[in-house]
Amino acid sequence: MTEIDVETVEDIDDAAVPAGVDAAEYVLYGGKGGVGKTTMAAATALASARDGTSTLVVSTDPAHSLSDTLETDIPSEPTRIREDDPLYAAEIDPEDAMDEGMAGMDEALGPVSNMLGGEEMANPFGGAMPGSDEAAALKLLLEYLDDPRFERVVVDTAPTGHTLRLLELPEVMDTMIGRLLAFREKMSGMMEGLTGMLGDADEEDIDEGVDGLREMSDRIERLRAVLRDPERTDFRIVMVPEELAVAESERLLARLEEFGIPVGTIVVNRVMEDLADVAGVDPEWAVSPDIDHCEFCKRRWDVQQKALQRSQEVFRGHNVKRVPLFADEVRGETLLRVVAACLE
Repeated sequence: MTEIDVETVEDIDDAAVPAGVDAAEYVLYGGKGGVGKTTMAAATALASARDGTSTLVVSTDPAHSLSDTLETDIPSEPTRIREDDPLYAAEIDPEDAMDEGMAGMDEALGPVSNMLGGEEMANPFGGAMPGSDEAAALKLLLEYLDDPRFERVVVDTAPTGHTLRLLELPEVMDTMIGRLLAFREKMSGMMEGLTGMLGDADEEDIDEGVDGLREMSDRIERLRAVLRDPERTDFRIVMVPEELAVAESERLLARLEEFGIPVGTIVVNRVMEDLADVAGVDPEWAVSPDIDHCEFCKRRWDVQQKALQRSQEVFRGHNVKRVPLFADEVRGETLLRVVAACLE
């Protein structure tokens, strides 16, 4: 583990920040780019691991910043990054994950593709394969669904559009697999006659390929069930207090509802409030905007007030959390612990 040499704010009372979190087994942070998803994911994972809960935090965003936020080099495979707490982290390399995923898919689909006439069906999506980041995220969620090492997985997702494509991917793959399996059933009565025409793809190879597809389909169905189970999954939308951000988050919420994905928490980040008012933590180094004497701060606060009021209306029934705007850049364990306190 290589530590990044940066200056950090002074430490805070350990009793003032949470050890452990009241959260589902899978916590996914989503929203538009630049709103603080990585910060929230890192803070949640740190707090989760502090009570001994084995926690994996993973970034599926191609523009990784998890390493900077946690102030340590994070590899592409889950690696323990804290000695005292069972915290693991990974930043998926989209290209490597895509290459591995496509190799596995080619192996599973090869015999069936030969049945259907060769290379034309090698890509059953009928065009370009889904983006590498979405495929990498799906691969990770499938791979660690039942991994005994982790009691909780916290996901820093890619920006909104990529995340929605990720959520659509199980449906796309499931449709593709269903069609291939249906084709296999139709051809089963003709297998003896076809075997001599298939060359290397004999009946045993085809059965092996179809078995691989069935296994993939089963795993996708299990993933879909997990993502739709509010007892196991909490998709948390992160936004900033601006009316355009509220509108985009409202659209994301609607799309998630279409997928049946439960959204338990809305996080409004960078609110111009005193830290003590939000989290009950009042360290000496905390600096708040001067709403009373700074005209710029006052005007920005008026903008935020309108957005906050709108967010309360739009997200009524959800757990809305506020995280204040910090004078310091949020990186390193001290400020992440403070953020975790705001999310409690």
